[in-house]
Amino acid sequence: MSEPTVILDTLAIQRALTRIAHEIAERNERSTEVALVGIPVGGDHLAARLAKILTGIWHHAVPVGILDTTMHRDDLDDRVAPTVHPTDIPFDVTGKTVVLVDDVLFSGRTTRAAMDALNDFGRPQKIQLAVLVDRGHRELPIKADFIGKNVPTALDEKIFLLLTESGASQDEVVLKKK
Repeated sequence: MSEPTVILDTLAIQRALTRIAHEIAERNERSTEVALVGIPVGGDHLAARLAKILTGIWHHAVPVGILDTTMHRDDLDDRVAPTVHPTDIPFDVTGKTVVLVDDVLFSGRTTRAAMDALNDFGRPQKIQLAVLVDRGHRELPIKADFIGKNVPTALDEKIFLLLTESGASQDEVVLKKK
């Protein structure tokens, strides 16, 4: 495997999240009806960071939840021992605009699984998708509403989000060749 290439450093991640938060605020006039739901691992931390920024913009707390998609994936049979993360959605999603937050958008299968899983908690008025990185290669007709950075990749490359909340020494998005 080759040396990783830094795609976003700490400041670039913060700038991207600030921009995404302002785009969310601009697109959603009824701010009290917006809730963020992060997809582990990575999207959950990004959702918490976005909620802090949005709280500063809207001057009220923004509900944040965590949604594990593992059991809703269509490739579950292909995985030897899937890792299941806790789901915690401490609010009713019915009638809300739910912004799903993920770190990297690739095939679209995680997003599809997240929408299926979210329906177990109610019927949102609207679902929007915010991603830090869109790397292309969609297998499903899914498009992010809010994107931090588009990074065209080859299929033999992977993108990793390293965050201090997950034990990294600093925040980074890196690209690695397999």
